Amino acid sequence: MNMGEVRSEGEAEARLSDAAQTELMELCEKQFNRLEKLQNDVLLSDSEFPPEQQALNRLIATEAEAKQWLLMEPSLLPTNSEILRQAVKEEMLKLCSELEMVASCCEARRNKLKETKELEQKWLEEKKQVLLVAKNHIERLKREQESLSEHSILLEIKEKIRKVKEYHEKLMECLGDVLETHVPLPVNEFTSSKRKKSVAHEFSEGLLSLSDILEILMNKILTEAHDPYVLIDHTFWPPYVELLLRHGIAVRHQENKLKIRLEKFF
Repeated sequence: MNMGEVRSEGEAEARLSDAAQTELMELCEKQFNRLEKLQNDVLLSDSEFPPEQQALNRLIATEAEAKQWLLMEPSLLPTNSEILRQAVKEEMLKLCSELEMVASCCEARRNKLKETKELEQKWLEEKKQVLLVAKNHIERLKREQESLSEHSILLEIKEKIRKVKEYHEKLMECLGDVLETHVPLPVNEFTSSKRKKSVAHEFSEGLLSLSDILEILMNKILTEAHDPYVLIDHTFWPPYVELLLRHGIAVRHQENKLKIRLEKFF
């Protein structure tokens, strides 16, 4: 049986008999008359004192009455069981009504909290999805950045290598032009005038130019850094070798005088 059924049943039974109603009305009238008499007595006694003293007297009387009520045991005014039973029923009905209101408020509050919880969970899931998407985007950007960084570094290195090669080719061309102009291939000065040109060609044909010798030395030290020495044979014209040695461009092997290498300039 729920509270609504209890309340309906209580209201159906909440009817006093005529005798009980008459007794209750007489008791109430008697108490009202007594209260009215006490109030008149207080008003008459207060009129004999000034307003300040009246307020003080009321305060003292109220404190004394409060102490007296604390010491007294409460007693029921009516002694009729029917009246007492009716009073209990009415109190119970009032309490049931208040409890129904509390239960309704609690139910509404619970439903509200449930809706709030569902909204918060939905919001949390959305934020988790957004966070996951953001993390994936960041990871993708990092990978792209690393890829672009490696690619850009590779392109930069290739560009530097290309520029170095171009600069090297220009240097070699300039060196070749300088050597060809100022250090030409050797010529046999003791040949006759008629055969001078052909003999000079034959004499210089078996020798390496100074540019070729330098290129051989450079390639040797670059490709075989652990053994940069080059063996001198009949193609190396001795004055060219002596020129390189005297000017510190090349050095001889400490144990084998027929080997030379390019001097380390770094």
